Amino acid sequence: MTTQIADPAIVEKTRELCQTIVAQPEFQSIRNRIDAFMADEKAKTQYQNVMEKGEMLQQKQQMGVPLTPDEISDFEKNRDALVSNPVARDFIDAQQAMQKVQESVGQYVAKTFELGRAPTDQDFDSGSCGSGCGCHH
Repeated sequence: MTTQIADPAIVEKTRELCQTIVAQPEFQSIRNRIDAFMADEKAKTQYQNVMEKGEMLQQKQQMGVPLTPDEISDFEKNRDALVSNPVARDFIDAQQAMQKVQESVGQYVAKTFELGRAPTDQDFDSGSCGSGCGCHH
């Protein structure tokens, strides 16, 4: 089984898009905040602990197991310490900013496939939450 490579023109335009993203000043700020976090072992450990505890609590809730006040308090204490750490807080903000860029690019590509043409701003102003959302805006 072989994987087909995308059309060279699409690959070239995708690289141009990537270069445009990388050239944005905000992107450099995002990368700097991520790099600072990756170099800070304390912040990484705090983040990992909060994520693991959050996942564990979420799994318990999904299984219908009640959370104890101590579990909730412990999680909140760890989460508050995490967001009080400026390196960790900057990392979380950087993650959210990066996700917004990814979502925006993804929405444009998805809309292109949906419409069969490049979307315009008006294509995103329909008031709908997306294909099949059922909100009837």
